Amino acid sequence: MKEKAYKEETIVNIHSDFDKSFLWLNRIIVAFLVLITVVPLIYVTAASFMDPVTLLNQGISFSPKDWSLEGYKRVFADDSIVRGFLNSLFYSFSYSALTVVLSVLTAYPLSKKDLAGKGWIMSFFIITMFIGGGLVPTYMLIKNLGMLNTVWAIIVPGAINVWNIILAKTYFESLPAELAEAATIDGANDIQILFKVILPLAKPIMFVLFLYAFVGQWNSYFDAMIYLKDQNLEPLQLALRKILIQNQPSQDMVGANTAMAEMKQIAELIKYATIVVSSLPLMIMYPFFQKYFDKGVLIGSIKG
Repeated sequence: MKEKAYKEETIVNIHSDFDKSFLWLNRIIVAFLVLITVVPLIYVTAASFMDPVTLLNQGISFSPKDWSLEGYKRVFADDSIVRGFLNSLFYSFSYSALTVVLSVLTAYPLSKKDLAGKGWIMSFFIITMFIGGGLVPTYMLIKNLGMLNTVWAIIVPGAINVWNIILAKTYFESLPAELAEAATIDGANDIQILFKVILPLAKPIMFVLFLYAFVGQWNSYFDAMIYLKDQNLEPLQLALRKILIQNQPSQDMVGANTAMAEMKQIAELIKYATIVVSSLPLMIMYPFFQKYFDKGVLIGSIKG
């Protein structure tokens, strides 16, 4: 303990006045960023549990008598929210799993130094990051492939991403080449090396790619708006768009015989409750995936 305290004291003492000022400035900036991130989250969560009359007339109250689950009862009374939530879970998990598989299978060969045409292949991938076909050609492609108004139109088209490939490729290149060489001497082929040697060490980058893909798909609505006509296939984001942007909560939420003033109060409460419901999977996932970011994103990007 004394040795540890001595080292910490030594480290503190070697900091110049400029270093100390710079560290305090960083702490203030980080604290400010945390504040502007956390305060809206707390406000929206608290507002979603408020009594609608109190929320509209007085704002946030911390008195237990002003709290209510009315907003969540109204939200889950609407079939489109529940159906959209389940659809979004299916789309996000399927899309993320497919993204990880395709990224790993593409990045691992490209991480090999002796791959023939590696430079040409990477150049082709990078060009697609800046030049795309556009909305109309992409729509015609989806239509001609028979994926229009199906779940495949949401899961397949964007499943392979060049940025994810570069991250995974760089991560694979950071692993010791001696591992693959030792496995080759033991008689393992490339597929056995990938699944038995490389992938067990590549969990951080796989979790990071999964989280990136999940968040992107969970928040997206444009593809569903373009390619889906069946309301039973719509993700949660389209239902939220009607409530939050178009201000069109369904009759199941506000009630058929509700007065205009009460409808306004309930509509405001429903907005906050739907935001919390839509954010719930991401808020649950982030703490579990956070530990993989240091080994996954930082190693994959900095060494690249």
